[in-house]
Amino acid sequence: MIEQNYLYSAVDKLICNMKKPVITLLHIGYWVVYLLLLIIILLCLTLGTNLKAQPFFTNIRFDIFFSAFAMVPGVLGFYSFYTILFSRFLARKQILFFFIAALVTSLLCGLAGALSLTALSWYKIGVGVFADGFSSAIPVIIIMSVVALLNGVVGLVMKGFISWYDDIKLKEELSEKNHATELALIKSQLDPHFLFNTINNIDVLIEKDAGRASQYLNKLSDIMRFMLYETKTTGIPLQKELAYIEKYIELQKIRSANPNYISYTVNGCSKNMMITPMLFIPFIENAFKHSANKKTDNAISIHFDLGDDTIIFECENACISNHLNEAYNGLGNELIKKRLLLLYPGKHTLETMGNEDMYKVKLQLICK
Repeated sequence: MIEQNYLYSAVDKLICNMKKPVITLLHIGYWVVYLLLLIIILLCLTLGTNLKAQPFFTNIRFDIFFSAFAMVPGVLGFYSFYTILFSRFLARKQILFFFIAALVTSLLCGLAGALSLTALSWYKIGVGVFADGFSSAIPVIIIMSVVALLNGVVGLVMKGFISWYDDIKLKEELSEKNHATELALIKSQLDPHFLFNTINNIDVLIEKDAGRASQYLNKLSDIMRFMLYETKTTGIPLQKELAYIEKYIELQKIRSANPNYISYTVNGCSKNMMITPMLFIPFIENAFKHSANKKTDNAISIHFDLGDDTIIFECENACISNHLNEAYNGLGNELIKKRLLLLYPGKHTLETMGNEDMYKVKLQLICK
């Protein structure tokens, strides 16, 4: 089973949750206003060319011609900018490519509008734009391109407003999810089974090796201090997080007669890299919880590969048969995904792979 989690799938779902009737009303409202503007312009043209003020819109052919002149490039420009150019270029901040695409799109919309007027001329509505050759149609194409561009700008503004609204709703929902995640995280931090088992093991070790028992007790004290104080901040040095993980692993080792069943390696230097606290421990706790055989060497493998601004975390363990059907320890699969979505939007990739014999998690982070 291979599962790949990319951040923006959740974002897309949230965007779709915006009430469709509201978006529909925005579109209808704009085109109603646009049509009213065309009616006013037609009224002015009618009154301006006929001082005797004949009945309104008596020249239906001219009305159709003018409406096509304004509507065809307007609709094409609006929805080209709204559906394609915004998401393809502007949302990705490719400004130069956006301006080039906007110019080309406007010209194509103007050309399409000119062709529509030519088609109407076949039905004796207006004159053929290309009747005197392409050069004579250039002014008309330019004017219609401007109409398309103006409507496209309005489409961009509307799309930007909708995206802004969706971003607000996204942040609100993620904030609510974050509270639930933090509550579950606190519960997972104070795992009573781990705490009690560790204390019992240290108690037994006191009689055998008081020096080692004291070292482990200090490690447990450091872990509790880390849980109570360091996790309240939004970011800590990666070096502290790794130190916590190392102490956690050391305490896990005393619960088994075979300390070699855990393999823990770190490649690279953490330098001044900052990380959200307790980000990796749910996966590590999960590996210990579901590890099949602690008597086997390297039954659990935990590896960090550190770059200048990237972290690749891999955690693999030999698993029991029902491992794949159980949620992550404490947080649960969905809560882990939502926490990553909130904390590292667009900056992480989470992969989980498993079969009857092994389970592996690979998390890649960009920390800038």
